Amino acid sequence: MRRNVKEHWYVKYEEADFPLIQKGWVLPADRWKDFDPFILMAEDWFKKGAFSDHPHRGFQTLTYVIDGRLEHSDNAGGHGILEPGDIQYMNAGWTARHAEEGVEDDIAHTLQLWINSPAELKNSETFYQNVLSEDAPVVEVEGGSAKVFAGEVHGKIGPLNAVVPMTVTEVSLEEGASYIHELPAGHNAFLYVLRGEMAFGEDPVTLKRHGVATLTYEGGAEGKSELEIKAKSRRSKVLVYSGKPIQEDIVPYGPFVMNSMDEIKQAFQDFHAGKFKAPK
Repeated sequence: MRRNVKEHWYVKYEEADFPLIQKGWVLPADRWKDFDPFILMAEDWFKKGAFSDHPHRGFQTLTYVIDGRLEHSDNAGGHGILEPGDIQYMNAGWTARHAEEGVEDDIAHTLQLWINSPAELKNSETFYQNVLSEDAPVVEVEGGSAKVFAGEVHGKIGPLNAVVPMTVTEVSLEEGASYIHELPAGHNAFLYVLRGEMAFGEDPVTLKRHGVATLTYEGGAEGKSELEIKAKSRRSKVLVYSGKPIQEDIVPYGPFVMNSMDEIKQAFQDFHAGKFKAPK
C-alpha cells in the first residue's frame, strides 16, 4: 500500500502576548475527528513564564524542541532541560501537573502534539519520558537518514513508550535524495516540514518549511504502507507522525480531554480539591 498526500496547507502564525511570543496551529483543534488519534498540534515560540505550573487529564502530549532550550518539571519528580531535536512525552492519565519553560533568556521553539487516550486509559497512571535526539536509533539511507523516536520503522524501534500505538520519525535528506518511509497501514498519519523543500507520495506534492500534509489512509488495513519522500533542496527535514485511530467521541476543554462534559467538570473539581500534586 502506497500513501499519497490527502490534504496539505501551510501554518499561519499569530503574534501573542509576552512571554508567549508567537503561535501557529499545525493541526487545528476543531478537526480532531479527521486526525484521530491526534487532537491538535501547536507550534510555539515562548520565554520563561509562558507555560508555568498547569494540570492535564485524559490524553498525551509529545513535545519536539525545534530551537532554544526547554525546561520541564512535573509532579512525578521529573526535571530536565531539552535541546533542539529532543522530545518530551507525557501520559497525563489521571492527574498530570507540570511546567514547560524557556531556559534563562532563551526563546523556546517547540511543536506540541496532543494525542487522545482511549476511555479505559484516561484514568491511568501519570508518567513522563524524555527522549534525547542521540538516543533514538537511526535508519541510514543514501543521502540521508531517518531517526526513529517511536514505533518500529525499517527494523529500528524507537525508545518512546507511548500508551497507544504510534510512530514518530525525523527524516533528513540532502538535495536529490529519496527515501521510502514505512508506516503501519492501519494508522492515520501526517507530516510537518521542518526545513528545506520535499516532495511526498507517488503523485508528488511539494512542500516547503512550515508545510503540513495529512496522508491517505485505508481504515482497518493490516501490515505496512509506504510513503515516498524526495528532497528538493539541501538539508531538508520532515517529521512524520502516525497513530492508530481510537474512534471515540471526546470533549476537549481547557487542559483536559475526556469523553463527556460531566467528566470534564469532575476533572476541574478534582483539581480545585487538590488531587493534582504540584510539580516537585
